[in-house]
Amino acid sequence: MLHSPKIKVLAFDISGTVVDWHSSIVQEVERLALNIDTNQFTLDWRAGYRPAMDQVLSGQQPWTSIDDIHRLILDELLVKYQISTLSEAQKNDLNFIWHRLNPWPDTVAALNQLKQDYIICTLSNGNIHLLIDLAKYAKLPWDTIFSAENFKAYKPSPKTYLGVADFLNIAPN
Repeated sequence: MLHSPKIKVLAFDISGTVVDWHSSIVQEVERLALNIDTNQFTLDWRAGYRPAMDQVLSGQQPWTSIDDIHRLILDELLVKYQISTLSEAQKNDLNFIWHRLNPWPDTVAALNQLKQDYIICTLSNGNIHLLIDLAKYAKLPWDTIFSAENFKAYKPSPKTYLGVADFLNIAPN
């Protein structure tokens, strides 16, 4: 009888799984009092993510960090929503909200519990700087951080998943 190998590493996606990106961004946009539908603005910002990823994955665009992708989408949305009152510093701060997302209420406790028996790490399309800032802000207790940036490939490229196994010297399965 075949037994599955002992699980050693748990690699987590971040947005939506570990942190509540939607509420965090809605709150930040509301704080700016821009007189827009903050929920729709937030959904539109996130909706630009997959098409931008697909351009990189297909080779139509060169490797680009998530911070830069978020900023390109933000700039397009500011035009679409006719927002011209934000300074460059405010735009940069708004773009970096992705570095300050709130964890789900049970996230930190659950990660600390899992950390007792497993290596816990990120495997995210977010860039390393974003993931470090997010870990500090949300007090996420990662053993290590892996980003698509490590592999210059976005998920779901096998390079990302196999890359984590390679870095941690474990057999992928």
